[in-house]
Amino acid sequence: MNRINRVTSILIQLQSKKIIPAKEIAQRFNISLRTVYRDIRTLEEAGIPIGSEAGKGYFLVEGFLLPPVMFTAAEVGALITAGKFLNCHGDESFIKDFDSAMYKIKSILKHGEKNYAQELENSINVYSTSGQKNTLADNVIAAIQTAICNKRVISIQYPASEGKNRKAE
Repeated sequence: MNRINRVTSILIQLQSKKIIPAKEIAQRFNISLRTVYRDIRTLEEAGIPIGSEAGKGYFLVEGFLLPPVMFTAAEVGALITAGKFLNCHGDESFIKDFDSAMYKIKSILKHGEKNYAQELENSINVYSTSGQKNTLADNVIAAIQTAICNKRVISIQYPASEGKNRKAE
């Protein structure tokens, strides 16, 4: 990856979280900490308001937003394929949220990428090995996400391959 692409990717990464340690940036891009510091300085010199907390990491100053995100054809393809899997195996509330996000993503695509996305969407089908659509109860994925974010233990009961029910916490 060339330097311009890496610096741009670091900027996108900074927008994705509240605070990011330099070590995490270095690991993601397989670069040294010294290179991370130089790249951060480059962003600051370009007028990007970057803050830092000693021992914690870097962050974008509140209120700064990048212009709309652009997606490559490969990224759009990955999202469409993931959506097809989700439609086959996800719960209804999660599917609705994903579809809503995809409409927003498709709205910012360039004309050629919209055609590519539509062609993929029309051409990819995912089928369940059991021949049935998902059997997840509505909101199960959303409930799991909420439990994770709130650091709560949940109990899940599911059918095991031997036909017996299993329970996990």
